[in-house]
Amino acid sequence: MVFIVIIVIIVLFVFWAIGLYNGLVKLRNRRQNAFADIDVQLRQRHDLVPQLVETVKGYASHEKELLMRVTEARSVAMNAKTIDDKIVAEQQLTAALQGLRVQVEAYPDLKANQNFLQLQEELSDIENKLAASRRFFNGATTEYNNAVESFPGNLIARNFGFQREVFFDLGTESRKQMEE
Repeated sequence: MVFIVIIVIIVLFVFWAIGLYNGLVKLRNRRQNAFADIDVQLRQRHDLVPQLVETVKGYASHEKELLMRVTEARSVAMNAKTIDDKIVAEQQLTAALQGLRVQVEAYPDLKANQNFLQLQEELSDIENKLAASRRFFNGATTEYNNAVESFPGNLIARNFGFQREVFFDLGTESRKQMEE
């Protein structure tokens, strides 16, 4: 009889561990799916950047350093492989685009250009969609991190390679600019 009780306890423990493991997998996949939504918006932004740079070049030819920084940041962002690398690269691209927006203020003719205004509007729309997607991604990341760090999930997480993941935030440069 004791043997049967021990077997039942072991079986229950195994099912419990499997349930925790599967829950962690589900949360990790939800986070990855949330980033896939961000990726769609980032691709649209990447496609828009060369058009924006070309439009600005015609008006602000002496802003080559700034335009190069935007182009390089876009290239790095497009070549980033992991979610963490993409987050860092996109923070740099966002900072470069914000620098471009600031410089544009010095060119009234450019601000009146219809093509530029349309590109700015599209970029603004994409940025709004990105903000919504980031909120969803960060919510999924919070849920995943809570499961990975909380007891008893942390016992399973530690043994199967689940670890705390980073959030997609503004980055330190963008945060400084917003605080100023």
